[in-house]
Amino acid sequence: MQRCLFRAEGIEEDALTRLRGECVSQEIEAAMERERVVRLSLFADGSRLFLYYECLGEKVPPESLLPRAEAWLAVWPGGDSERRWASMTDIFHYQAPVSEQDWVRTNDHSVPYGRIARLKPEEISSYVYYHYQYQEERPGDGDKFGIIGMHENLLFFYSELPATLEPAPYEGKLNTSLRPDDWAAVMEPHFMKWEEAPDGQEIWRELELVLETRFSTERQGTNHA
Repeated sequence: MQRCLFRAEGIEEDALTRLRGECVSQEIEAAMERERVVRLSLFADGSRLFLYYECLGEKVPPESLLPRAEAWLAVWPGGDSERRWASMTDIFHYQAPVSEQDWVRTNDHSVPYGRIARLKPEEISSYVYYHYQYQEERPGDGDKFGIIGMHENLLFFYSELPATLEPAPYEGKLNTSLRPDDWAAVMEPHFMKWEEAPDGQEIWRELELVLETRFSTERQGTNHA
């Protein structure tokens, strides 16, 4: 099981409306079935897009799942080709998949939830340090499917509601107990706060869920036996 997080820029409102359309959704579903992708969620924040999906086999590029979006997105600088999607690095997860069966949702009605935050550039290394410590000292301490991706100083937190709370089927890599008990107070200085944010979203701003598609691993396994 491979988990993928990406961000993109430059989407306009009319293009966002097309992405919500039934025709595009059907194309995405067909691509997911072909590429063995079992879950996909797309979020928006103004002209930004944030994408999360899970691959049963090798990782597949986002353009193979959302080909129409290519014409609507800005080109990222750098790289060997004109890339529209920037990969976000997994810097924290409450649990990691150990098998396809372990990763099957027990709640068929769970809803994807996304939010973003900005780190002060000088605080990036500290933030990653604390989160690796937390991840490996207390695996399974929050929503099983919660994960934070980072690109530059932007964070994308994907999770599902209601949260799935269950013990991780493995031990963490650290035997220490150094995670601060006053976690929120320690984290607060790391962030650049959003201006004119809704109450409670000064640090983590909620994203709009544009579309969501899912398949069962059983269906994928049947089609690709």
